[in-house]
Amino acid sequence: MTLTQLRAFLAAAMLGSFTAAADELGTTQPTISELVRKLEVQHGLALFVRGGRRLHLTAAGEELLPWAQRAVAGADGGVLALQALHGLSGGLVSIGVLRNARHYFLPDLIDVFHREHPGVRLRLVGQNSAEVAAGVRDGSLEAGIVVLPVDDEGLEVTPLLRDEVLWVSRDPGRVARPVTIDDIAVRPLIAYDAHYGWDDPTRRQLAERAQVRGLRLEPIVEVETVSTALELVRRGIGETLVSRTIAARDDFPKGLHTGRFDPSLFDTIAAVRRRDSTLAPAAAELVRVASEMVAALNTSTEP
Repeated sequence: MTLTQLRAFLAAAMLGSFTAAADELGTTQPTISELVRKLEVQHGLALFVRGGRRLHLTAAGEELLPWAQRAVAGADGGVLALQALHGLSGGLVSIGVLRNARHYFLPDLIDVFHREHPGVRLRLVGQNSAEVAAGVRDGSLEAGIVVLPVDDEGLEVTPLLRDEVLWVSRDPGRVARPVTIDDIAVRPLIAYDAHYGWDDPTRRQLAERAQVRGLRLEPIVEVETVSTALELVRRGIGETLVSRTIAARDDFPKGLHTGRFDPSLFDTIAAVRRRDSTLAPAAAELVRVASEMVAALNTSTEP
């Protein structure tokens, strides 16, 4: 069953004759008749009752009709979508972004891109970096902006920003000197990205440091968002960690203090795409703008 056969069948069903279908599709009546005949032979079922002045669908034809309509409409819609993407005038772009993207670039990215390309629909999926990388790998996302490390099998990784990670406490004395992994092991840790746990890239770095020292980190509270973790620190429930970019924001909670790690700890933000793939123009442009915005943060994140 081919798309050409389905187009011939659909046109004949809608117009009531092979001749009218041929005129509609810009071909000849014998061509349409033969396409439909081959479809019938292939499946061993008659699709039309022939012999009258107008073609009528058989039960098999009635059954096939809605599927043919969906198949032809889907193919035509795909062509239109690709044509729109080629000119950055329409279509849908899906990319994955790190969970804390709003603290780095997300609102500005949407604003800038939408103003320049208002016809392009955006789907920016805010997930943990591990899931973004998996989505890019399996094709459900066209590209992504992630925090390293992630599983890079089948991916092309382009580092964009090295952002220092800081320890956060309500007590300034707890960050008066650099914090070691031994310190963290005995402090009340509030961790975020609870769903992904120690698969989260930043938490993986902490876990690796603890493993080398023969230590095990056990958060007293795990939540999903960094903003919730910071609020709990503000209330004196425990301590957490954030990137320097987040700590430098105007909305960083008052009364909290940050300190460096010993040795220093960094998040590396990177763009990822499937290896040897070619992004559609709209997706490539969105990744380019996002990458430039992230890279521009370098001047404000170094100590």
